[in-house]
Amino acid sequence: MSDDAPREGEDPREGEDLYQAGMRVRRDVLGDEHVERALKRTSAFTAPFQEYITRSAWGSVWARDGLDRRTRSAVTLAVLTALGRENEIEMHVRAALRNGLTPSEIAEVLLHTAVYAGVPAANSAFAIAQRVIDGPPADAG
Repeated sequence: MSDDAPREGEDPREGEDLYQAGMRVRRDVLGDEHVERALKRTSAFTAPFQEYITRSAWGSVWARDGLDRRTRSAVTLAVLTALGRENEIEMHVRAALRNGLTPSEIAEVLLHTAVYAGVPAANSAFAIAQRVIDGPPADAG
């Protein structure tokens, strides 16, 4: 084994700046507008958490090559639905659409999740996804 090879359990991207990689992926998946809003709401109290999620979730996990972003979005929607994390579902339905999932595919993910995680959880997720897919009301503006 060469000295340059990662050791077991070590992230092969260890030398990269995971924050910068994470911010790039976060912007790609969620959109600049969403990320800018989140950053503007960052306070001294929440800054360490924002840095943590950018490095760990976005830079260390979402940036990996093992799954494409469409698949990661499908898995994320299923897990958020199963855990009843309704405050995150809307954002990740938008991300799934940005990552190339169709409304029909999102519905299939939620239907599949209903079988394994429960109908009430999927019912809530369907309602949230429908609002995102339908877009803002015509009189919103």
